[in-house]
Amino acid sequence: MDRRVEHTSQARVLDRTLNVAPMMERTDRHCRYFLRLVAPNALLYTEMVTAAALRHGDRQRLLAFDPAEHPVALQLGGSDPSELAAAARHGANAGYDEVNLNVGCPSDRVQAGCFGAALMLEPERVAACVRAMRDAVDVPVTVKTRLGVDDRDDYTFLRDFVGAVADAGCETFIIHARKAWLQGLSPKQNREIPPLDYARVRRLKRDFPSLEVILNGGLKDETVTLAELEHVDGVMLGRAAYDDPMLLARLDAAIFAHDPVSPSEALERFFEYAERETAAGTRLRAMTRHLMGVFAGRPGGRAWRRALGEWPRGDDDPATLAALRALAQSLARGAHSRAA
Repeated sequence: MDRRVEHTSQARVLDRTLNVAPMMERTDRHCRYFLRLVAPNALLYTEMVTAAALRHGDRQRLLAFDPAEHPVALQLGGSDPSELAAAARHGANAGYDEVNLNVGCPSDRVQAGCFGAALMLEPERVAACVRAMRDAVDVPVTVKTRLGVDDRDDYTFLRDFVGAVADAGCETFIIHARKAWLQGLSPKQNREIPPLDYARVRRLKRDFPSLEVILNGGLKDETVTLAELEHVDGVMLGRAAYDDPMLLARLDAAIFAHDPVSPSEALERFFEYAERETAAGTRLRAMTRHLMGVFAGRPGGRAWRRALGEWPRGDDDPATLAALRALAQSLARGAHSRAA
Protein backbone atom coordinates (compact mmCIF):
# COMPACT_ATOMS: atom_id res chain seq x y z
CA MET A 1 0.00 0.00 0.00
CA ASP A 2 1.30 3.46 -0.89
CA ARG A 3 1.32 5.29 2.44
CA ARG A 4 2.30 8.68 1.07
CA VAL A 5 -0.08 11.50 1.80
CA GLU A 6 -0.19 14.00 -1.04
CA HIS A 7 -0.49 17.57 0.15
CA THR A 8 -2.40 19.34 -2.58
CA SER A 9 -1.48 22.73 -1.14
CA GLN A 10 2.21 21.86 -1.12
CA ALA A 11 4.66 21.61 -3.99
CA ARG A 12 6.27 18.33 -2.93
CA VAL A 13 5.30 14.86 -1.83
CA LEU A 14 7.37 13.19 0.89
CA ASP A 15 7.12 9.61 2.06
CA ARG A 16 7.06 9.79 5.85
CA THR A 17 6.49 6.11 6.57
CA LEU A 18 9.90 5.87 8.25
CA ASN A 19 11.55 8.83 9.97
CA VAL A 20 14.59 9.52 12.14
CA ALA A 21 13.91 12.01 14.91
CA PRO A 22 15.73 15.28 15.45
CA MET A 23 18.22 14.65 18.28
CA MET A 24 20.38 17.33 19.84
CA GLU A 25 24.12 16.56 19.65
CA ARG A 26 23.36 13.53 17.50
CA THR A 27 21.69 14.15 14.16
CA ASP A 28 24.28 16.52 12.74
CA ARG A 29 25.20 16.32 9.07
CA HIS A 30 27.73 13.51 9.57
CA CYS A 31 25.26 11.37 11.47
CA ARG A 32 22.59 11.97 8.85
CA TYR A 33 24.98 11.03 6.05
CA PHE A 34 25.64 7.68 7.72
CA LEU A 35 21.97 7.02 8.49
CA ARG A 36 21.15 7.71 4.86
CA LEU A 37 23.55 4.93 3.90
CA VAL A 38 21.76 2.39 6.11
CA ALA A 39 18.23 3.65 5.39
CA PRO A 40 17.93 4.93 1.81
CA ASN A 41 14.23 5.78 2.13
CA ALA A 42 13.88 7.26 5.62
CA LEU A 43 13.13 10.94 6.12
CA LEU A 44 15.94 12.42 8.21
CA TYR A 45 15.63 15.41 10.55
CA THR A 46 18.25 17.88 11.67
CA GLU A 47 18.97 18.78 15.24
CA MET A 48 16.69 21.56 16.38
CA VAL A 49 17.98 24.92 15.13
CA THR A 50 16.49 27.99 16.74
CA ALA A 51 15.08 30.73 14.56
CA ALA A 52 17.14 33.23 16.54
CA ALA A 53 20.35 31.32 15.76
CA LEU A 54 19.60 31.55 12.05
CA ARG A 55 18.96 35.24 12.42
CA HIS A 56 22.13 36.06 14.36
CA GLY A 57 24.50 33.12 13.85
CA ASP A 58 26.52 31.40 11.15
CA ARG A 59 23.64 30.51 8.86
CA GLN A 60 25.78 28.66 6.34
CA ARG A 61 27.23 26.37 9.00
CA LEU A 62 23.89 25.78 10.72
CA LEU A 63 22.12 24.82 7.50
CA ALA A 64 24.91 22.81 5.84
CA PHE A 65 24.08 19.34 4.59
CA ASP A 66 25.21 16.96 1.87
CA PRO A 67 22.88 16.47 -1.12
CA ALA A 68 23.04 12.73 -0.46
CA GLU A 69 20.98 13.30 2.70
CA HIS A 70 17.76 13.98 0.77
CA PRO A 71 15.02 13.71 1.80
CA VAL A 72 15.96 15.79 4.85
CA ALA A 73 13.89 18.09 7.06
CA LEU A 74 14.97 21.12 9.06
CA GLN A 75 13.55 21.35 12.58
CA LEU A 76 13.14 24.86 13.95
CA GLY A 77 12.61 26.13 17.47
CA GLY A 78 10.96 29.42 18.18
CA SER A 79 7.70 31.17 18.99
CA ASP A 80 7.74 34.40 17.00
CA PRO A 81 5.82 34.02 13.73
CA SER A 82 7.85 36.53 11.74
CA GLU A 83 11.17 35.17 12.98
CA LEU A 84 10.10 31.59 12.23
CA ALA A 85 8.89 32.63 8.77
CA ALA A 86 12.32 34.09 8.01
CA ALA A 87 14.04 30.96 9.36
CA ALA A 88 11.78 28.70 7.31
CA ARG A 89 12.61 30.73 4.22
CA HIS A 90 16.34 30.29 4.88
CA GLY A 91 15.82 26.54 5.27
CA ALA A 92 13.81 26.24 2.07
CA ASN A 93 16.37 28.31 0.17
CA ALA A 94 19.10 26.01 1.48
CA GLY A 95 17.28 23.06 -0.09
CA TYR A 96 15.55 21.33 2.82
CA ASP A 97 12.55 19.22 1.84
CA GLU A 98 10.44 20.10 4.89
CA VAL A 99 10.43 22.57 7.77
CA ASN A 100 9.29 21.23 11.14
CA LEU A 101 8.29 23.25 14.20
CA ASN A 102 9.38 21.89 17.58
CA VAL A 103 6.46 21.86 20.02
CA GLY A 104 7.76 18.96 22.06
CA CYS A 105 11.13 19.67 23.68
CA PRO A 106 10.78 20.05 27.48
CA SER A 107 14.27 21.32 28.35
CA ASP A 108 14.67 24.31 30.67
CA ARG A 109 16.64 26.19 28.02
CA VAL A 110 13.87 25.77 25.49
CA GLN A 111 11.20 26.75 28.02
CA ALA A 112 13.18 29.89 28.85
CA GLY A 113 12.92 30.83 25.19
CA CYS A 114 9.16 30.29 25.36
CA PHE A 115 9.03 27.49 22.80
CA GLY A 116 9.16 23.70 22.63
CA ALA A 117 6.59 21.74 24.64
CA ALA A 118 5.47 24.85 26.54
CA LEU A 119 3.90 26.06 23.30
CA MET A 120 1.23 23.38 23.58
CA LEU A 121 -0.39 25.67 26.15
CA GLU A 122 -0.69 28.35 23.44
CA PRO A 123 -2.32 26.68 20.43
CA GLU A 124 -3.25 29.99 18.83
CA ARG A 125 0.37 31.10 18.89
CA VAL A 126 1.44 27.82 17.32
CA ALA A 127 -1.24 28.28 14.68
CA ALA A 128 0.05 31.78 13.95
CA CYS A 129 3.60 30.44 13.63
CA VAL A 130 2.52 27.68 11.26
CA ARG A 131 0.48 30.09 9.17
CA ALA A 132 3.43 32.48 8.85
CA MET A 133 5.83 29.69 7.93
CA ARG A 134 3.47 28.26 5.33
CA ASP A 135 3.05 31.68 3.78
CA ALA A 136 6.83 32.01 3.55
CA VAL A 137 7.75 28.70 1.86
CA ASP A 138 6.52 26.15 -0.66
CA VAL A 139 7.91 23.11 1.17
CA PRO A 140 5.72 21.31 3.75
CA VAL A 141 5.53 22.80 7.25
CA THR A 142 4.95 20.18 9.93
CA VAL A 143 4.69 20.10 13.73
CA LYS A 144 6.31 17.72 16.23
CA THR A 145 4.55 17.72 19.59
CA ARG A 146 3.63 15.70 22.69
CA LEU A 147 0.39 14.25 24.04
CA GLY A 148 0.17 17.11 26.51
CA VAL A 149 2.06 19.01 29.20
CA ASP A 150 1.97 18.68 32.97
CA ASP A 151 -1.66 18.14 34.04
CA ARG A 152 -3.02 19.21 30.66
CA ASP A 153 -2.79 15.78 29.15
CA ASP A 154 -6.26 14.40 28.46
CA TYR A 155 -7.31 13.46 24.95
CA THR A 156 -9.56 16.50 24.56
CA PHE A 157 -6.59 18.80 25.12
CA LEU A 158 -4.57 17.02 22.42
CA ARG A 159 -7.50 16.92 19.99
CA ASP A 160 -8.23 20.62 20.40
CA PHE A 161 -4.56 21.56 20.02
CA VAL A 162 -4.20 19.54 16.81
CA GLY A 163 -7.48 20.93 15.49
CA ALA A 164 -6.41 24.53 16.05
CA VAL A 165 -3.03 24.03 14.35
CA ALA A 166 -4.57 22.03 11.50
CA ASP A 167 -6.92 24.94 10.85
CA ALA A 168 -3.80 27.04 10.23
CA GLY A 169 -2.78 24.65 7.45
CA CYS A 170 -0.59 22.05 9.14
CA GLU A 171 -1.30 18.68 7.54
CA THR A 172 1.35 16.52 9.26
CA PHE A 173 1.74 15.98 12.99
CA ILE A 174 4.52 13.95 14.59
CA ILE A 175 3.29 12.88 18.01
CA HIS A 176 5.70 11.84 20.73
CA ALA A 177 3.38 9.48 22.59
CA ARG A 178 4.23 10.83 26.04
CA LYS A 179 3.25 14.01 27.77
CA ALA A 180 5.97 16.40 28.91
CA TRP A 181 6.60 17.48 32.49
CA LEU A 182 7.87 21.03 32.24
CA GLN A 183 9.18 21.07 35.81
CA GLY A 184 10.90 18.37 37.82
CA LEU A 185 12.08 16.06 35.03
CA SER A 186 15.17 16.35 32.86
CA PRO A 187 14.89 15.97 29.07
CA LYS A 188 16.25 12.42 29.45
CA GLN A 189 13.64 11.59 32.09
CA ASN A 190 10.95 13.11 29.87
CA ARG A 191 11.89 10.48 27.28
CA GLU A 192 11.51 7.65 29.77
CA ILE A 193 9.24 8.38 32.75
CA PRO A 194 5.89 9.66 31.44
CA PRO A 195 4.08 6.55 30.20
CA LEU A 196 3.69 5.88 26.50
CA ASP A 197 0.16 5.94 25.11
CA TYR A 198 0.12 4.72 21.52
CA ALA A 199 -3.65 4.25 21.70
CA ARG A 200 -4.14 7.99 22.00
CA VAL A 201 -2.12 8.59 18.84
CA ARG A 202 -4.16 5.96 17.02
CA ARG A 203 -7.35 7.68 18.18
CA LEU A 204 -6.05 10.99 16.87
CA LYS A 205 -5.56 9.44 13.44
CA ARG A 206 -9.10 8.06 13.50
CA ASP A 207 -10.52 11.45 14.47
CA PHE A 208 -8.45 13.31 11.84
CA PRO A 209 -8.30 10.88 8.92
CA SER A 210 -7.24 13.60 6.47
CA LEU A 211 -4.17 14.49 8.53
CA GLU A 212 -0.87 12.64 8.36
CA VAL A 213 -0.10 11.32 11.84
CA ILE A 214 3.39 10.01 12.67
CA LEU A 215 4.03 8.02 15.86
CA ASN A 216 7.18 8.76 17.86
CA GLY A 217 8.42 7.57 21.25
CA GLY A 218 9.80 4.30 22.60
CA LEU A 219 9.92 2.49 19.26
CA LYS A 220 12.83 0.08 19.47
CA ASP A 221 11.34 -3.30 18.58
CA GLU A 222 11.10 -4.17 14.90
CA THR A 223 7.87 -6.16 15.17
CA VAL A 224 6.08 -3.58 17.32
CA THR A 225 7.20 -0.73 15.07
CA LEU A 226 5.95 -2.41 11.90
CA ALA A 227 2.66 -3.30 13.58
CA GLU A 228 2.00 0.35 14.45
CA LEU A 229 2.00 1.20 10.76
CA GLU A 230 -1.40 -0.49 10.57
CA HIS A 231 -2.79 2.38 12.65
CA VAL A 232 -0.81 5.50 11.73
CA ASP A 233 0.80 6.97 8.63
CA GLY A 234 4.39 6.65 9.75
CA VAL A 235 6.80 5.93 12.58
CA MET A 236 9.71 7.96 13.89
CA LEU A 237 12.67 6.41 15.70
CA GLY A 238 15.07 8.39 17.84
CA ARG A 239 17.80 6.96 20.00
CA ALA A 240 16.98 3.40 19.01
CA ALA A 241 18.08 4.25 15.46
CA TYR A 242 21.16 6.06 16.73
CA ASP A 243 22.22 3.33 19.16
CA ASP A 244 21.47 0.50 16.70
CA PRO A 245 21.49 1.82 13.14
CA MET A 246 21.08 -1.70 11.77
CA LEU A 247 17.59 -1.73 13.31
CA LEU A 248 16.85 1.24 11.07
CA ALA A 249 18.34 -0.64 8.12
CA ARG A 250 16.06 -3.64 8.74
CA LEU A 251 12.99 -1.43 9.05
CA ASP A 252 13.80 0.41 5.84
CA ALA A 253 14.24 -2.92 4.07
CA ALA A 254 10.99 -4.35 5.46
CA ILE A 255 8.89 -1.27 4.66
CA PHE A 256 10.31 -0.51 1.23
CA ALA A 257 10.94 -4.10 0.10
CA HIS A 258 14.68 -4.29 -0.49
CA ASP A 259 17.62 -6.18 0.98
CA PRO A 260 18.97 -4.55 4.15
CA VAL A 261 22.26 -2.71 3.91
CA SER A 262 25.06 -4.55 5.74
CA PRO A 263 27.29 -2.86 8.33
CA SER A 264 30.37 -3.42 6.18
CA GLU A 265 28.75 -1.88 3.11
CA ALA A 266 27.53 1.18 5.01
CA LEU A 267 30.87 1.67 6.76
CA GLU A 268 32.92 1.37 3.59
CA ARG A 269 30.84 4.08 1.92
CA PHE A 270 31.02 6.23 5.03
CA PHE A 271 34.80 5.90 5.18
CA GLU A 272 34.94 7.24 1.62
CA TYR A 273 32.91 10.22 2.83
CA ALA A 274 35.20 10.59 5.87
CA GLU A 275 38.25 10.70 3.62
CA ARG A 276 36.77 13.61 1.68
CA GLU A 277 35.73 15.42 4.84
CA THR A 278 39.05 15.06 6.64
CA ALA A 279 40.80 16.34 3.53
CA ALA A 280 38.56 19.40 3.80
CA GLY A 281 39.47 19.90 7.47
CA THR A 282 36.71 18.03 9.35
CA ARG A 283 37.90 16.28 12.48
CA LEU A 284 37.70 12.51 12.23
CA ARG A 285 36.20 12.08 15.69
CA ALA A 286 33.36 14.44 14.75
CA MET A 287 32.30 11.74 12.27
CA THR A 288 33.30 8.46 13.90
CA ARG A 289 31.51 9.28 17.15
CA HIS A 290 28.26 8.45 15.35
CA LEU A 291 29.39 4.91 14.52
CA MET A 292 29.43 3.42 18.02
CA GLY A 293 26.26 1.36 17.49
CA VAL A 294 27.02 -0.14 14.09
CA PHE A 295 27.82 -3.57 15.55
CA ALA A 296 25.33 -3.37 18.44
CA GLY A 297 24.22 -6.85 19.44
CA ARG A 298 26.71 -8.44 17.05
CA PRO A 299 29.97 -10.26 17.69
CA GLY A 300 32.78 -7.74 17.95
CA GLY A 301 30.51 -4.90 19.02
CA ARG A 302 32.44 -4.29 22.21
CA ALA A 303 35.79 -4.30 20.42
CA TRP A 304 34.41 -1.83 17.89
CA ARG A 305 33.16 0.58 20.56
CA ARG A 306 36.44 0.31 22.44
CA ALA A 307 38.45 1.03 19.30
CA LEU A 308 36.36 4.12 18.52
CA GLY A 309 36.63 5.35 22.08
CA GLU A 310 40.38 4.89 22.34
CA TRP A 311 41.53 6.76 19.24
CA PRO A 312 43.56 9.74 20.43
CA ARG A 313 41.67 13.01 20.23
CA GLY A 314 42.94 15.11 17.39
CA ASP A 315 44.35 12.08 15.58
CA ASP A 316 43.23 12.79 12.01
CA ASP A 317 46.09 10.93 10.39
CA PRO A 318 44.97 8.85 7.37
CA ALA A 319 46.45 5.82 9.12
CA THR A 320 43.78 6.10 11.81
CA LEU A 321 40.99 5.88 9.26
CA ALA A 322 42.76 3.00 7.54
CA ALA A 323 42.97 1.12 10.85
CA LEU A 324 39.26 1.64 11.47
CA ARG A 325 38.47 0.41 7.99
CA ALA A 326 40.57 -2.70 8.53
CA LEU A 327 38.87 -3.43 11.86
CA ALA A 328 35.42 -3.04 10.30
CA GLN A 329 36.33 -5.43 7.50
CA SER A 330 37.71 -7.94 10.00
CA LEU A 331 34.56 -7.83 12.13
CA ALA A 332 32.38 -8.21 9.04
CA ARG A 333 34.38 -11.22 7.85
CA GLY A 334 34.08 -12.81 11.29
CA ALA A 335 30.32 -12.30 11.36
CA HIS A 336 30.00 -13.74 7.87
CA SER A 337 32.07 -16.85 8.70
CA ARG A 338 30.05 -17.51 11.85
CA ALA A 339 26.79 -17.14 9.89
CA ALA A 340 28.06 -19.59 7.28
